[in-house]
Amino acid sequence: MMILDRIALILTVIGALNWGSIGLFQFDIVAWICGGQGALLSRIIYTVVAIAGVWCISLIFRARESFDKIKD
Repeated sequence: MMILDRIALILTVIGALNWGSIGLFQFDIVAWICGGQGALLSRIIYTVVAIAGVWCISLIFRARESFDKIKD
């Protein structure tokens, strides 16, 4: 697994935990740390986490290709 894959997975998990805290407690951890949802740093973090999530989509297809190779 590439280092970029690991970083993307870590960022995606962080994003998922933030969304979980929003859903369960109505508390946005990123906004709280960075001074609100509209703060530049918050927007950068949200964007980086979103890019990591998009990157993780590629992991799904790579995992399928690896499984197909093992199966043959």
